[in-house]
Amino acid sequence: MKDLGKVIATFSAKKGQSGLPRPKVDNLNLIYGFGIENDKFAGTDENKAVMIVGKYAYDLAKEEGIKLELGSLGENILFDFNPHDFHIGDIFQVGQTVIQITEACTICNHLAVFDDDLPIIVQDCRGLYCRILEGGEIKENSSVKLLKNWQPEKVVAS
Repeated sequence: MKDLGKVIATFSAKKGQSGLPRPKVDNLNLIYGFGIENDKFAGTDENKAVMIVGKYAYDLAKEEGIKLELGSLGENILFDFNPHDFHIGDIFQVGQTVIQITEACTICNHLAVFDDDLPIIVQDCRGLYCRILEGGEIKENSSVKLLKNWQPEKVVAS
C-alpha cells in the first residue's frame, strides 16, 4: 500500500437540500451497495456513490481569481492530492473504507454560478466518481492509500 495523502474535509447533502456548496459534515458513513448514509444521492447509482475531488481543482480556480468555498465542486471527499493522477479502476483505502474510481465527473454548467469560466478551468480535475467496495467511516485527516491487488474479505463457511 502506498500512502497518498489525507482527507481535507467531507461533505454531504441530505434529501431536500439543493445547490452548492455541499454542506461540510464531521464524517461520512459509506455503506456498501447503497452509498453515503443520509446523502440525497444514496441508493441511486452504485457507480456514482461517492465523488472525490483534489485541492488542486480549488488551487486552479484560485490562480484564475475565483475564490471558492470548499464543497463548491459537489464533492463528498476532498483530498490533499490530485486524484486525477490515477485511473478508472484504481482502488483507494480511505480511513476504514475502500473505494474504486469508476468514472470522471462530467462538467456541469451549474458551476458557472460561481464564475462563467469555472467549468472550463476545472474541466480536467473537477472530480471522480467512485463505488464503495468496503463500507465504513471517513473523516477529516483520514489517511488515503493506493491499494494494489485488493481482494474482498473472504467469508468462511462454518
